[in-house]
Amino acid sequence: MRTCSLIDLGRVPYADALTLQRRLATLRAEGSLGDILLLVEHPPVVTLGRAGQKAHLRCPESILAGLGIEFFEVERGGDITYHGPGQLIGYPILNLTDHGRDVHRYLRRLEEVLTTTLGRFKITAGRSSGRTGVWVGERKIASLGIHIGRWITRHGFALNVDMDLTPFGLIVPCGIQDVAMTSMAQELSRPISMCKVTDTLVECFETEFGVSVLPISLTELMSAEPIHGELGISETAALVGGVQ
Repeated sequence: MRTCSLIDLGRVPYADALTLQRRLATLRAEGSLGDILLLVEHPPVVTLGRAGQKAHLRCPESILAGLGIEFFEVERGGDITYHGPGQLIGYPILNLTDHGRDVHRYLRRLEEVLTTTLGRFKITAGRSSGRTGVWVGERKIASLGIHIGRWITRHGFALNVDMDLTPFGLIVPCGIQDVAMTSMAQELSRPISMCKVTDTLVECFETEFGVSVLPISLTELMSAEPIHGELGISETAALVGGVQ
């Protein structure tokens, strides 16, 4: 069975995670690293994908800044979305040569991971015809947006666990007018443990992708030969605000 390194960074700024993704994807393409699953939470941030429309931001960027919400235009697919505390975000850095060179199938597999995870918590969720993501009825609970270069994946998914959904009102989420956003906590009417959700999601990821997920710190990963020196420990710490 193939292995996949799990790096749980906790809460890190979006820009740092983006830089780290790009560097890890380069190393994965060169064969210096195996598959990686990055898990993070972000401080409040709005991101606009390459298929998005700036008009789907319902307020000036200055208003976002005043609310302490960052804004980024990025290379992932999809439209506009919000990330914030209480949302579990996964950035798989995978070589699709090992998992089937089928982009649509990859998206469906990510959706399956999320749907199965939610099912473990007694939340009935699934796909919605013609719309990417995971839904509970007409309410969206998880979003997807990916980038693939040289068959290496970046970006990924965001699962609303137990978060303030109010900032979604500042945007047209995923470019879908009048979409209702929801979270696991809202669906279950009780607080949800991020740790329990993370553990469950990792198990579902292992099953869906046929890998053995091995937790490792970023420092340990980047210290390993033959990549030591490709991205030094001091640089790594700077990228993620000192998270080890």
